[in-house]
Amino acid sequence: MEDVGYRLEAVKATRVPAEDIDKTFRSSCIDLVSAALGGKVLGFSDQWFAEAANLINPAAPIRQPGKMVYSGAWYDGWETRRHNAEPFDWVVIRLGVASGTVEGVEVDTAFFSGNHAPAISVEGCFSQSDDEVLSWKGSRGGWETILGIQECGPSQRFGWKLDSPTDKQYTHVRLNMYPDGGIARFRLFGHAVPVFPEDKEAILDLAAAQNGGVAVSCSDQHFGSKDNLILPGRGKDMSDGWETARSRTKGHFDWAIIRLGAPGYIQNFVVDTAHFRGNYPQRVEIEAIEWKDEAEPPAGAEGWVKMAEPIKCGPDMEHQIESLVRNRAFTHVKLIMVPDGGVKRLRVFAKRVV
Repeated sequence: MEDVGYRLEAVKATRVPAEDIDKTFRSSCIDLVSAALGGKVLGFSDQWFAEAANLINPAAPIRQPGKMVYSGAWYDGWETRRHNAEPFDWVVIRLGVASGTVEGVEVDTAFFSGNHAPAISVEGCFSQSDDEVLSWKGSRGGWETILGIQECGPSQRFGWKLDSPTDKQYTHVRLNMYPDGGIARFRLFGHAVPVFPEDKEAILDLAAAQNGGVAVSCSDQHFGSKDNLILPGRGKDMSDGWETARSRTKGHFDWAIIRLGAPGYIQNFVVDTAHFRGNYPQRVEIEAIEWKDEAEPPAGAEGWVKMAEPIKCGPDMEHQIESLVRNRAFTHVKLIMVPDGGVKRLRVFAKRVV
């Protein structure tokens, strides 16, 4: 890509093998551009063969061999025309959070072979105006390099971890594809930088991804990811909740640990079993901990505090739960399902420790 006229800053990044992408990022970061979080494609240079909005679909890409549409073969991703006269095709995305810092990037070219993107780069900016950002189109504008030009290949996942996570916050990113082709999915891993109210008594959902919450670990996520617990809204079906495999052993329980977006005095919880009608847990329990070590707390760590009496669950409903401990600060919450099943969302309403 030495002949590309549009020069980007050399940002040091380490390639992450495809099989290590999830374990590298999913326990400490969120996907800042995910459509499930509120990420939105604002504009693009072209999307002749497949829509740019597919890039931020949180679901894994799929293939439908033989399916044809007006433009040609159907692809689950973003695909532009051939013979692009510009250095690159581009798509502008507004983050699903107020702003965020970046630790890594994933580009998945699944099922694009012969029409895949040969290379990509990622730029970011902080702006309160979508119109301003879109006006730059494929020009320099106010863009700053997040990830310099990186080569891609056919039908595989590519990941890069920034050697130094960004200090700067971004509201928008531009994914550049050199010179044209197809990409199935784009993930931007990092941390939400929320805008908290000045009112010290304000009660916020500190588990919410938009407020900096991260689902850091769980016992099992066979059918649905723990990351779904902290998404906005009540979702569309069972696929966007946390669901574990059926257990067959006596005394079994499943758990998920959420790191709050800020330490807080927890006032109450909501456990939502929306869309789980025959597979909701028999009951749930909630614990919390104030964790000061650098690593995340293990499920069996000393110091977990009981935050509610065991709650008998029902199908497709929001369970309102009062906190038993409101005058202590906590950093993490553990949701326990007995013995297994599915939960759509967990809300942790708290006052921030300031």
